[in-house]
Amino acid sequence: MHRYFIELAYDGTNYHGWQIQPNGNSVQETLMKALATFLRQPVEVVGAGRTDAGVHARKMVAHFDFPEKLDGATVTDKLNRLLPPDVAVYGVREVQPDAHARFDARSRTYQYYVTTRKDPFGRQYAWRLFHSLDFGRMNEAAATLFDYTDFTSFSKLHTDVKTNNCRILQAHWDPQGEGEWVFTIQADRFLRNMVRAVVGTLVEVGRGKLSVEGFRRVIEAKNRCSAGTSVPGHGLFLVDVEYAADIEKYD
Repeated sequence: MHRYFIELAYDGTNYHGWQIQPNGNSVQETLMKALATFLRQPVEVVGAGRTDAGVHARKMVAHFDFPEKLDGATVTDKLNRLLPPDVAVYGVREVQPDAHARFDARSRTYQYYVTTRKDPFGRQYAWRLFHSLDFGRMNEAAATLFDYTDFTSFSKLHTDVKTNNCRILQAHWDPQGEGEWVFTIQADRFLRNMVRAVVGTLVEVGRGKLSVEGFRRVIEAKNRCSAGTSVPGHGLFLVDVEYAADIEKYD
């Protein structure tokens, strides 16, 4: 049995997230249908993580198994012909048979876009704010994330994970252009809804409703009710998933 990694991107606007849903369109199901059409048999696909409804991905990684050796360039081309315009495959490559798209990921990076400007073209890809924010303060608060590992306060309630511990590797706000800012956060793993809850709480800091010390207390409370509300999914992008170099299959 051969295992392959697929690198893909998608606009999440028309999807109920990555994971297959009983009553909604998902990216995972869309990809599996395209693979099954091309390979003429059902194919199970495992993603590096779950993105929620409306969330986009500039780089998602998934794996599938197939009994025969496949040419990555051919699979990439065929899938792109079969997939809708809002899903694109950038590459397919064979990996070690025990390589796992989710469990072997060393880090994931997300970016969240906010804008204070009305933009008819970018409205699906940034959350519009109607008040000014102190991004300096928000960066001060974001820096405190490095001091903690338990992020229960930013996790969706009643999830089935064994631990709420994550190691934060990057967390900062940067200007992107007139009236637009982007929050970049990288960690070894993320909890359900975590990025949107972190951004929502940082916005409270930026509005002056929460101090930097108050942000620390939110983390230390380990209680989702103490954090801010989750921001909308359409401003969020999964932008990178990193693996060890030796995951590749070499003949």
